[in-house]
Amino acid sequence: MNTKEILDMSDQYLMRNVGRIPLAPVRGEGALLWDADGKEYLDFVSGIAVNSLGHCHPAVVDAITRQAKKLIHCSNLYYIEPQALLAKFLVEQSGLSKAFFCNSGAEANEAAIKLARKHAKLKFSPDKVEIITAWQSFHGRTLATITATGQTKYQKGFEPLPEGFKYVPFNDLDAMEQSIGPATCAVLLEPVQGEGGVNVATRAYLEGVKMLCRENGALLIFDEVQTGLGRTGQFLALQHYGVEPDILTLAKALGGGFPIGAMLATGDVAGTFQPGDHASTFGGNPLACAAALAAMEELLLGGVIKNAAAVGAYMQDKLKDLVKKYNYVTEVRGLGLLLGVELIIEGKGIVEGCQEKGLLINCVNGNVLRFIPPLTINRQDVDLALEILETVMDGFQAN
Repeated sequence: MNTKEILDMSDQYLMRNVGRIPLAPVRGEGALLWDADGKEYLDFVSGIAVNSLGHCHPAVVDAITRQAKKLIHCSNLYYIEPQALLAKFLVEQSGLSKAFFCNSGAEANEAAIKLARKHAKLKFSPDKVEIITAWQSFHGRTLATITATGQTKYQKGFEPLPEGFKYVPFNDLDAMEQSIGPATCAVLLEPVQGEGGVNVATRAYLEGVKMLCRENGALLIFDEVQTGLGRTGQFLALQHYGVEPDILTLAKALGGGFPIGAMLATGDVAGTFQPGDHASTFGGNPLACAAALAAMEELLLGGVIKNAAAVGAYMQDKLKDLVKKYNYVTEVRGLGLLLGVELIIEGKGIVEGCQEKGLLINCVNGNVLRFIPPLTINRQDVDLALEILETVMDGFQAN
């Protein structure tokens, strides 16, 4: 099928729940993607921070192939070797105590919400149920996680929403102090808000939130679905801050492109879940865990995280030149290879122009260009991306 045929069939048979871009990828390798008509793209979206090793990394492909020949799925009523190995790896790397596996970031955050509420009820009071999140946050698409998400555009039309959520401005410790209290069971934060505009938390803010949680008997939950697993130039973004959460959620890059999510917790908190409290039919299946083990081994042993830090710093410096060059660029921010360029104009036209010239990027909040390429890219890839980007940006100006 060519691109037009794929688009026509999709429009006829798929629900329009996503604002799809007229692009039909059929093959990928590393940082490159090819559409159904054979056009090549440099992919700086990477499946929205999923393909952190690039497309179809050989180690992940080999692991999936080997595991698929042995056992694809079995029930979580049984013990699963790849699941145990992956749990051990994540526990040792994160410093938390135990893991729960699911299929996505939303499911991981859903599990974290349930765990935090049950823990508070058992340890404190049945009325200690409130969860505080930040404005501009994004935590998923289930009813509970869109309610946790501090962006009303994702909640509109799905009311009534679950009760017990409260929002405060991000990076505003005074606002958090005024909001947290005896009814608060947890604070849920992203160290860097990805969908919210690549907003980076300060160290003082996260340290202060941790202290407030301790003073109020609340758990600290870090949503590292997008920021975790090398994206910021550390294995976990929390390592930039030296602040340890009680609960941690992961997904996106965990499976090297294969769907898997995880929720980890400290010992006392993890012990809250008992048989029957929470589960996932497909969570932690042998195939997903085999893919994740291969991806994580490559991430740690293949120099990928070090590369993300170095190339990310190089790219951020190059992007900062855009502030001087274009009067509609106001700020460049981010960590590692999670980078954002804020504009005073809409970014959609720039995204479309880049696509036409063979570069895939995306835009969040309408005016922040977001760059989340594979962590394996090199400086030459960055130079090519910036060359295309500037060629497109030259055609725009502030209103």
